[in-house]
Amino acid sequence: MTITPYTLAVLLDLLVLFVGARFLYSPHAAASGYGVVSAPGTPTAYLRIKGLRDGSYGLLGLALLAFVGPRAEAWYMLVVALLPLGDTLIVLRNGGSRATAFGIHLATAVLVLVAAALLFAL
Repeated sequence: MTITPYTLAVLLDLLVLFVGARFLYSPHAAASGYGVVSAPGTPTAYLRIKGLRDGSYGLLGLALLAFVGPRAEAWYMLVVALLPLGDTLIVLRNGGSRATAFGIHLATAVLVLVAAALLFAL
């Protein structure tokens, strides 16, 4: 049973790292996948900032799990779950689809909270 919380935590951290890289290297496509369209040719500075933020959060999660332990990762995930909850609201308030808001962002928040609960149970 111990492998499941660790595996889920690592996968979520790697997913956030991937999302960050995507915003850094392909910001308009990443914004579209996020749920808020960014037209080609518009400035990408804020999209790249999001990429840097997400990539840093992914690395921080991996570092906490590797060097501090599952309890620290659980607290981290509990706090980090606020980000996809906020993303849900951002997508909804900016004309994005409800499917993206709930199917990607809210589902991610729930999954992060499940991972945190599993890590707290170790």
